[in-house]
Amino acid sequence: MPAPDTDPRLLRAFLAVAEELHFTRAAARLFVAQQALSRDIRRLERELGAELFVRTTRQVSLTPDGERLLPYARRVLDAHAELAGAFGGGSARPLLVDLNTDGMTAARVLARAREIAPECELMARFESGLTWAASEILAGRLDVSFGRAAGLAPGVRAGLSVQPVRYEPMALMLPASHPLAGRAAIPLAELSGTTVYAGAGNERTREWTELAALLFAAWGIAMAPPVPLAVGVAEFQRVMAKGGHPVLAVTDFPPLPGTVLRPLVDPVPLSPLMLVWRKGLNHPGVDALRTASDQLGTAQGWLAPPPGAWLPERDLALMRQRVP
Repeated sequence: MPAPDTDPRLLRAFLAVAEELHFTRAAARLFVAQQALSRDIRRLERELGAELFVRTTRQVSLTPDGERLLPYARRVLDAHAELAGAFGGGSARPLLVDLNTDGMTAARVLARAREIAPECELMARFESGLTWAASEILAGRLDVSFGRAAGLAPGVRAGLSVQPVRYEPMALMLPASHPLAGRAAIPLAELSGTTVYAGAGNERTREWTELAALLFAAWGIAMAPPVPLAVGVAEFQRVMAKGGHPVLAVTDFPPLPGTVLRPLVDPVPLSPLMLVWRKGLNHPGVDALRTASDQLGTAQGWLAPPPGAWLPERDLALMRQRVP
């Protein structure tokens, strides 16, 4: 007979493996060791008295019992998130807001939200990538983030609420000595055969690299190989200079010494920025961030993409709706 008090952590482990069908990727998504993840899956299987996965050296697949558990696990975790939101919110608790990088669109939204709700303590964090931030939000260690929500795994998205913020035009960050640095804008066709860095190998920014891969495939651009994860501006500059490749960015990316930022055109490729928070989270700071996003979006035309702009259809579909 199944244990009546199954630990939600075990269900999160199951859901990650069920969606990734790969223990290494699932462990990276949850930021745990693969051995710890395997132990949690075995413990859940013992508690339920059922084998949930078929494991071979080549692949992982769900058993019939695993398929049967999947919708229940999602509903339990959704309810758990709503419960945490209902009793974990409140104006007395600081709201942890991940901006990814300072000085960009998300920072402008946060600044406006602080004006709208000065009684709220909105604490900025500067981490890298919505893939990482989303797992932290679902685990209750972070409250809000920004990024490309369409690039998240379906099970992760199911536990989040999102609001479109901005269609951000993409750009290329180049060394000042690069042959293209003198151009006012760079047509995508001129990058055919060029190698560009877009975070390959960084599990925290998987949603960004996936978007870049779709763009690069359409225009014959090569993806630069992985480099060591750089923390901080100085380290990022050092690692990028060592690799020597242009870097895919957005037009609001903060300027770095010795580099120039040039918009990409013909067509303008877009990065879909969304406000993301845990489903069921009840906090006036979230309300202030949503209002700030609406106000700035209207005033700045953030949700009016340029005619003929490039964006994958699933990103466009999500940006056109407000998901509760």
